[in-house]
Amino acid sequence: MSRSPNIEETFPRGLLRPELFIGVLSSVSAQAVRFNLNDAGSPSGVHFLGGRYGKGEVGEFVLIEGQTNLLLGRVVEVHLPESERRSVDVSHSKVMGLDAVGTIQLLGSVAMDSLHITAGVESYPRLGDRIYAAPHSFVAELPSLMEPEGSPESKVLLKLGSIDVALESAVSIRPEKLFGRHCAILGTTGGGKSWTTARIIEECMQYKTKIILLDATGEYRGFTGPFIANYHLGKPINKATDSQERSLPPTSFVESDFVALFEPAGKVQGPKMRAAMRSLRLAKLAPVIATKGIIKKIDQSKVAVTTEEQKPGVSEKLDDPSQAFDVKMLVAQIEQECVYPDGKDWTKKPPVSDISRWGGESGDFSYCLSLVSRINAVLISPALACVFKSTDTALTTAIDEFATNDMRLFRICLSGVAYEFKAREIVANVIGRHLLNRARAGAFASSPVVVIVDEAHNFLGRQIGGEDAVARLDAFELIAKEGRKFGLNICLTTQRPRDITEGVLSQMGTLIVHRLTNDRDREVVERACGEIDRSASSFLPNLKPGEAAILGADFPIPLTIQVFPPEAKPKSDGPNYQQCWKIDLPV
Repeated sequence: MSRSPNIEETFPRGLLRPELFIGVLSSVSAQAVRFNLNDAGSPSGVHFLGGRYGKGEVGEFVLIEGQTNLLLGRVVEVHLPESERRSVDVSHSKVMGLDAVGTIQLLGSVAMDSLHITAGVESYPRLGDRIYAAPHSFVAELPSLMEPEGSPESKVLLKLGSIDVALESAVSIRPEKLFGRHCAILGTTGGGKSWTTARIIEECMQYKTKIILLDATGEYRGFTGPFIANYHLGKPINKATDSQERSLPPTSFVESDFVALFEPAGKVQGPKMRAAMRSLRLAKLAPVIATKGIIKKIDQSKVAVTTEEQKPGVSEKLDDPSQAFDVKMLVAQIEQECVYPDGKDWTKKPPVSDISRWGGESGDFSYCLSLVSRINAVLISPALACVFKSTDTALTTAIDEFATNDMRLFRICLSGVAYEFKAREIVANVIGRHLLNRARAGAFASSPVVVIVDEAHNFLGRQIGGEDAVARLDAFELIAKEGRKFGLNICLTTQRPRDITEGVLSQMGTLIVHRLTNDRDREVVERACGEIDRSASSFLPNLKPGEAAILGADFPIPLTIQVFPPEAKPKSDGPNYQQCWKIDLPV
């Protein structure tokens, strides 16, 4: 979508149409202007070139004919002076001579020659300057008209929605502006958030896209067909017909993941569990000194263990939190860690300490019994069967293949992973960290990947464990902070923006905001997006279903669109009470 060189080429009949004249300025201030409405008493708007124009209705975009350029604004208030208030009654006929006043929020300046739009006011209008409703086709071009001067023509465009029901007002956005600085899709239940996500995916699928979708509830299972890879973890109730089951082996986990899973408590459990994991890494790296998969320490010599620990290639891996070990041996190894650090040389009279050996059982294992019970419960839990019991192909292997094959959408259904033991949050965090590690290794350098995290408030900003052993599930936060330079961008969808940390939302360059009725959610959006003020956010509670405001660094002028319905509609409907609860009366 390249910017046209002049007004005549893009809008042959011009922007300021006499049919769309609204009124004239009567007051000018630094941030807003007031105007006298020409047709204030008209019972309805007008239709022009297939679109309806309110000619002064709240929310309408307008153009102010300034002295050196055009100003773009939005009507935020219309009112009557107190003396004129009783002039309006239930009659639908035009009230002649109605003295109405409107307030316009100034949004940006429009160059007269190129139509290039810049945020802010280059020169303020004067009293008496004329105001016109902005043509819908012009408002639809705002994303391209805000491009920097000299930007090349865009060949990849995502057609998301329209300013009006008329087709000529369709809004198309470059993926760089949508995902380039990360994206967040926000809105309360029923506002159209899922439909917008599905529409964006469908538009991206028309190109050589690489999208990874973490489907938290399975509502996007309607995406099937060529160029789509469907996978699931666990046993979802509803799954796509072509979905394949995959596992997430413990080798994908790091030390902090196991801390989050097993939640060691107190001053003993955490250190003993970490020591056990270190010993099991050694057993994996040097199996010659292991006995049945563990390192025996109770009344054993330290010599062989110390020798292996100091060997090149082993010592640097022992404290690597990502080094694999056999987690099923963890309980047995914890018992071996509960020993006195030094043994006794009983040939001496009296016995003296022998630092070359470990001593006998210290009694600390009794403090670890609750930890042992939890580890055993986690290992056999159905919620984590995809981790500890499954023999299916690893999901991480399929992700690595996706980076180089012809698939465009990689959907991971997490609806089969239960909330027990915080399994869903931990599994999602493991997937996010794997993506970040692959990105850091350069896997996405030539083919950028967008990871869409559905119901992101369930996965971001989580902190598990007590004060003695805290594990932060921060994989997606790290992607938001550093992923874009490695070709990995994130798109969050959530109905609870207040549950997403402000640090993450502030990294979102583009916000697609549906109806938000909670004032705390709106405050979070205002703080995260410095370009939005209270005048713009005041429209958010009243957006219609499917209507969304696009805000952000690349959209300094907020744009409200009606999102086009997707073809593969999300399966997010609730139960049909009329059908399920009705009583069939005998005929």
